[in-house]
Amino acid sequence: MSLKSSEKIDVNTQELLFEIDAETFENAVEAVYQKQRKNIQIQGFRKGKASRKMVEKVYGEGVFYEEAINSLLGGELAAAIEETKLELVDRPTVEVTSINKETGITIKATCITKPDVTLPEYKGIKAPKRVTEVTEEAIDKQVEVLLQRNARMISVDDRPVANGDEATIDFEGFLDGVAFDGGKGEGFPLKIGGGQFIPGFEEQIIGHSIGEEFDINVTFPEDYQMTDLAGKETVFKIKIHAITCQELPEFDDEFVKDTSEFDTVAEFRADMKAKMTENAENAATSNFENSVFETLIKNTEAVIPPVMIEHRIDALVDGFAQSLQQQGMTLDIYLQYTGMTENAFRDTFDERARNEVILRLALEKIANQEGFEITEEEINAGLEPLSVQSGLTIDQVKQRIPMSEFITDLKVTKAAELVKESAVVDNTIEETTEETAE
Repeated sequence: MSLKSSEKIDVNTQELLFEIDAETFENAVEAVYQKQRKNIQIQGFRKGKASRKMVEKVYGEGVFYEEAINSLLGGELAAAIEETKLELVDRPTVEVTSINKETGITIKATCITKPDVTLPEYKGIKAPKRVTEVTEEAIDKQVEVLLQRNARMISVDDRPVANGDEATIDFEGFLDGVAFDGGKGEGFPLKIGGGQFIPGFEEQIIGHSIGEEFDINVTFPEDYQMTDLAGKETVFKIKIHAITCQELPEFDDEFVKDTSEFDTVAEFRADMKAKMTENAENAATSNFENSVFETLIKNTEAVIPPVMIEHRIDALVDGFAQSLQQQGMTLDIYLQYTGMTENAFRDTFDERARNEVILRLALEKIANQEGFEITEEEINAGLEPLSVQSGLTIDQVKQRIPMSEFITDLKVTKAAELVKESAVVDNTIEETTEETAE
């Protein structure tokens, strides 16, 4: 390989021109012929016996060129990129500009390179840190949640349905007097006020008693997923079979003994306050760090190649899809349920992906400027969880992952710790609600 030129043709775009000499090209063409000859059939020759010259005469001189070039391209292109020391963020676009048996091949590669960034002052970034006070009212709300978890359902037969009850009902929907598909249910447990059905449905169940049969009138939302029902006025015939409601336990010492390691309500509430206070401190620290990184992202200057954003969105979408699979749902079903197109769904990740790319670039440059080095002990400590999870030794793990990327990750982690540890609390700054990528 002979690199002829390396020219910047646009922001984050480099054009390489390199040559593969005639001898290397000829050897590659001959290798392709030798590999294919046993399958070549030409009239007048036994299968696999036609000479290369005869094959090229029949099929054209360039019959083996494409495969020969492809066999050379990977290594030759990698050598050209290595010579220029370029950091690429995507596969290069390659074009063969000339082929000549006497002089060889000339190839043009258009490369999208990692952008440079201009960092702000990253030490001493100011951000607010406000710890939420744990009040008795807040503790009461947590106690209420605990009581709800331990509530039992009891049957009700001496009053009509009230908000918060669960009514067991039969229902059937009619549009212009005709029953429609999907509008019928029998013995359905409906939580009143739970928002399971369209607006107006549950509210009209309130006040009716067991055994009653009655009609309710509802209008489907304009954006309802079943377009033949969207915006339509319908009638549902209802029959109530049963009513149940929650009965909350008494929050006393006996309840505390049964559900915790404490003996009294006072001990339980004191422990709850301590835990809530710790959680409030952790949340404040997390919000503080997010604000610090938001500031770093906002003040870092960089022209980001769109392909980097797209690659990050790919990773975020894949992660979301894997999360759905763990819940027994596919991404396709999720998109159908939400009524979103794939492109619209990807767009929801755009800002997050952009922030994550900028933050990563900024932290990589900080690590470089600070001259961070990673020791073998730090590498081994970082690989320990992978070793335990996979059942492989640390040396075996090292052979299976791209170590240069792993070491860069460790440097980025050091850079993030530096930014966080040097940050300054300033509660005169207004808090933001923007989501920051970590």
